[in-house]
Order: sequence, then C-alpha cells, then structure tokens
Amino acid sequence: MEQASPIIQVKNLVKRYGNFEAVKGISFEVHAGEIFGLLGPNGAGKSTTLEIIETLREKTEGKIMVDGMDLDNYPNEIKKIIGVQLQTSGYYPGLNLTQLIDLFAGLYNRKVDPGTLLDSVNLRDKAKALYKQLSGGQKQRFSIATTLINQPKIIFLDEPTTGLDPQARRNLWDLVLDIRSKGTTVIITTHYMDEAEFLCDRVAIIDSGKIIALNTPNGLIDQLVSTGFEREREVKKANLEDVFIHMTGKHLREA
Repeated sequence: MEQASPIIQVKNLVKRYGNFEAVKGISFEVHAGEIFGLLGPNGAGKSTTLEIIETLREKTEGKIMVDGMDLDNYPNEIKKIIGVQLQTSGYYPGLNLTQLIDLFAGLYNRKVDPGTLLDSVNLRDKAKALYKQLSGGQKQRFSIATTLINQPKIIFLDEPTTGLDPQARRNLWDLVLDIRSKGTTVIITTHYMDEAEFLCDRVAIIDSGKIIALNTPNGLIDQLVSTGFEREREVKKANLEDVFIHMTGKHLREA
C-alpha cells in the first residue's frame, strides 16, 4: 500500500516495574490507514506497549504521539479518537446487546443507532440477546463493534480470533479488512502467524522488550529466504484450513 503519514509515533519507550525492564527503549511508527501487527511471545512486552499507547498504563520513559498529540499532554483527547477491544469482563451480564451499545454510547456521549452498528458486524438478529448467550465468534464481533461506537481513527484488537473455529476466524478477518477499508487504522496482536501474514500491512516482532524486526510480512519472509532458509516440508498451494473451509463452507455455524 502507499505509505501514509504516521498516526502513531513511539520513540525510545521504556517501562520498568521496579528493577525489571518490560519494555527496553523501543521505537516504531504506525501509518494512518494501515493494519499494523505487534507480534511476540507471551511476556515479550507487546501488551504493555499497547496499554501505554491506549493511555491505560503509565510509561517510564520515552515519547508517544497519537494523531499529532503528545500522550503526556493530551491523554483525554487521545482517548476520544481510539477504540479498545474490551475483554469479557467488561460487559454487564444482565443487559442485551442493544442496551450495552446504548450504555457505551452514553459513556462516549454519542448518539448511535444500535441496529446499524450491529449490522456492521452481522449481529442485528442478536440485538435482544444477552452477551453471555452469544457464541465465541459473536462475542468477538460484538467486542469489535463496541470499539467503533465513538467512530475512532484507531482501534486496538488484542488476539481477536483466539479460540474461534475456522469459519468464525475467516469472518473476523473480513470484518477487520472492512473496518480498515473505511479509513480506520487497526493495531492487532495475534499468536497466529498466518493471520498476521494475511491481514497486516506491516508487523513488528518484539521479544524480551525489544523490537527485533519490523517490515511487511513479505519483506520478512524474503529476508529469511535470502539467508538460504528452506522449509523441511514442501510448500503447498493450500493448507488444511483451506481444505476445511472449502469442504464445509464459509458460512458461520452459530447457535
């Protein structure tokens, strides 16, 4: 894609907990309108990094700019232009989806048509259902819907497809691509490398609090191949998930 101006700039970010340094002076930029992946093993520092950008955790050192605003000076203004995926514990179990949307819209002081928002994530038929009654894929789609209530410039998705079946996972990929196509910048964490390869324009790989690689997925793959790396098994034109989807269909199987 054509390189856009950075909407997020992180410079020399450090986060310490006592003597432990979780994030060790990392720097990167996220371009407006891209899907940017932050990848790494558990404990690498990626969640800490995102929580700092999301204004949910204080940094120790460094400078962060979000849409031209310094995080130190304009945290409340930054909160207004970002959407953060909530975990299950963020939803009141006794409210249905329409009521939850109205609740969050009130917190943002926004007027939102719940039906239109639910349409955008293919959940209009669940408008009167309680969150706890949804399938795994439906819960993840609703969680993403709540990030869109304040019409954010940037949304943060934390492992959005973990535990989903192949149809629900591919459906969520389509949803993320559709959100980006409307101009929203997406930052995503995932442990599924095929997901990152399919969705992300660029990825940063973080390990032990440091960024060890930052490039397009194809760029990183080409760099590895140029070293003489070869897979032990022949690379095929499809994988087992492709077989599964082809044989069982792309339509969602939801209770």
